[in-house]
Amino acid sequence: MKQPNARLILRSSIAAGLIFAAGSASAEGQFECPVVGGELIVAVESGIPTLDQQTTSAGATRNVAMNIFEALITRDADMNPVPDLATSFDVSDDGLRYTFHLREGVTFHNGKPMTSADVAASFDRYREIGGNRSNLDAVEKWEMPDDNTFVLVLKHPQATFIENLSTYTVPIVIMPSEEAAKGVGEIDIIGTGPFKYVEFVPDSHVLLERFDDYVPTAVMETNSGFGGYKQACVDSVRFRMITETGARMAALETGEVHIATAVPAISKKRLAALDGVELASRLQGLSMGYPNFSNAPTDNLKVRQAMAAAINAEEIADAASDGEFQLQGAFQYPSQAYYSEAGLDMYNQNNPEKARALLKEAGYNNEPVILLATQQFQWSYNAALVMSEQLKAAGFNVELSVLDWPTALATSRDADGAWNFFFTVWTSTVQQGGPIALRGFADPNNVFTPPNNKGPAEMNEIFDRVENSATLEERVAAFGEGQKYALENVLGIPFGVLKSTEGLRSEVKGFKSFTNVQVSNIWIEQ
Repeated sequence: MKQPNARLILRSSIAAGLIFAAGSASAEGQFECPVVGGELIVAVESGIPTLDQQTTSAGATRNVAMNIFEALITRDADMNPVPDLATSFDVSDDGLRYTFHLREGVTFHNGKPMTSADVAASFDRYREIGGNRSNLDAVEKWEMPDDNTFVLVLKHPQATFIENLSTYTVPIVIMPSEEAAKGVGEIDIIGTGPFKYVEFVPDSHVLLERFDDYVPTAVMETNSGFGGYKQACVDSVRFRMITETGARMAALETGEVHIATAVPAISKKRLAALDGVELASRLQGLSMGYPNFSNAPTDNLKVRQAMAAAINAEEIADAASDGEFQLQGAFQYPSQAYYSEAGLDMYNQNNPEKARALLKEAGYNNEPVILLATQQFQWSYNAALVMSEQLKAAGFNVELSVLDWPTALATSRDADGAWNFFFTVWTSTVQQGGPIALRGFADPNNVFTPPNNKGPAEMNEIFDRVENSATLEERVAAFGEGQKYALENVLGIPFGVLKSTEGLRSEVKGFKSFTNVQVSNIWIEQ
C-alpha cells in the first residue's frame, strides 16, 4: 500500500478536525471552584465491572475511572483530540516520530512523580493486554529521551495516528510503572487525575476523594469532554449503583442523590415539574447487537442473515428507548466525515418470509438462539424481548439469557460461552467517528468472537485501508466498504440511535452532559 507522507498526515487530520496545535500557550483565566466541599452522590444504572480502564470498553467503567486516570491526549466535548498528560507534540518531517512533551510536576495518587518511564510502562502493558491494542500496530517502538519527553516511533506514517491515540473507548491511561507490570484486573487503582480512588464495593458503590496535589493542564481554561482544565470542587464523589430504575428516580426526587443517570422517558414529565430537579438530554449512541461467530447456529452466515432479515429495527429501538430514538443503520452520524449509506439495504428489513427462506438454505434445525441481555439497562432487556418475538415469528427457536451487566459483558467476550447474540450501545465509537467506529469488526478487537479471534481477511484488509490510506477521501471510501461488508455479513445488527437523559438536583452547578459522567468542575451550592 502507498504510504502517506507527514504533510498529508497533518493536512488530512486538520481537515477532519482531529488534531490539536503543538506548543499551545497557557490559557489565562482558568476555572476556579466557586464553592469547595461536600460529597457529590451520583446514581448510575448498572454494576461497574472493573476499574482497570486499559482493559475494558464498558461505559460504566469510564464513568468512574476517567475521573481517576489520564492519558497523553484525549477527546474534548466536540470529539477533537486535546492535550491531557501531554501539553503538546511535534511530528518529524517524515511522519515517523511523534515527540510528546509531558505536563511537568505531575504526581500519582501515591505521591510518586510521573515520568516518561511510567508512560512507557503503561504503553508496554497496553500493547500486551489493552482493549484496543491494535491502535499501536503502527508503532515500532517508544523512547524516553528525558523524564518529561516521550517519543513514539512509527513503522510507517499513518494519517489516523493521533485520531487513534486519542480514542477514549479503551484509553491508554497512564499508571505507575510498578502497576503497569500487572495483569488484567490486578492493578491498584492509582492515576494522576483530580480524584483518587478510596474504595470499591461491588454492587454498592465506588468512593473517590479529591487529590490535593493534582496538577491540571494549563492549555485550556476549563474542562471539556475528558480533557481540559480540571478541578475537584467537592471533597468526595460516591458513585452508587442503583440498578432498579424506580429506586434511582426516587433517590433523585428525594435528594438522596445529586445526579441520576438514565432517566426513562416515562419519568421525565414528572421530574421536570418538580422544584429542585433539572434534566439534561443528549444523544447516547447506536443501539445494536452482534452475534457469536464461534457458537452454532450463529456461526452460519445464512442464519445470521436470516436474523437481520427478520428484524424490525424501529420496534426494537422504540422499546429500547421508550420512543426516544431516531432510525439509523450507519455506524457514523450523518454530520460526521466518514458517514456512509453503503449496505443500508440490509438495515431494518422487517421481512420474516425472507428470513424463513434463509433459514431453510442454512439447514437450520431448530437449534436454540440465545439472546444475551441484562435488566440493568432498559435498552438491553427491552430490545431482547422485542427481538425475541420477531425471531420466533420468523421460525427461530429463541432463548433469553438475562444476567447482571458485568456478568453479561464478561460472557459476551467468551467465544465458548452460552450465547448467540449480545445487546449493547455503541456510544464512544460512533461519537468519536472515523475508523474507531469499525475497529470492533477487525482483528484483534473483534466483538463477534470469531474462532481463535481471527476475523474475515477481507474485513481486515478493508479496515487497514480505512486506517492507513493517505487521504481522507480514500479512508472515507474504504469506511463505506467496511460498513457494507459488516452489514451484509452480519458482524453486527444496528437498531437505531438512542437518547439519554440525566437528572440532577438544582444545587448541583457546573454539570456538563457528556458521553460519560464528568465530576470535575462541579460544585454543590449550600
